[in-house]
Amino acid sequence: MAVEQYRQIIQQLILERAKRGSSQEGIETQAILDAERDHYLLLHTGWRGNRRTHGCSLHLDIKDGKIWIQHDGTEVGIATQLLELGVPKEDIVLAFHSPYMRQFTEFAIN
Repeated sequence: MAVEQYRQIIQQLILERAKRGSSQEGIETQAILDAERDHYLLLHTGWRGNRRTHGCSLHLDIKDGKIWIQHDGTEVGIATQLLELGVPKEDIVLAFHSPYMRQFTEFAIN
């Protein structure tokens, strides 16, 4: 697959999740899509009573033609969804694992 296809797939997945939003009142879900630099995030910001919430549930980058999953705090797992959409395992890097541990996954090392 081409990098442009990866951009479209990632943006589609993040926008779908952003549309669903947060189940908690007062929490805004933001899709951050930087196709020029290939950084993609799903953020959650707001207030739960007197407590501030600000966090990233999903962070993906495209580097050297591969999708790097920097963080995945989702229930389904973004790698599973990428595979279902035709992205080959050798083009997905589980960057949240150390470089040493990646060799034991079914995915790309780097």
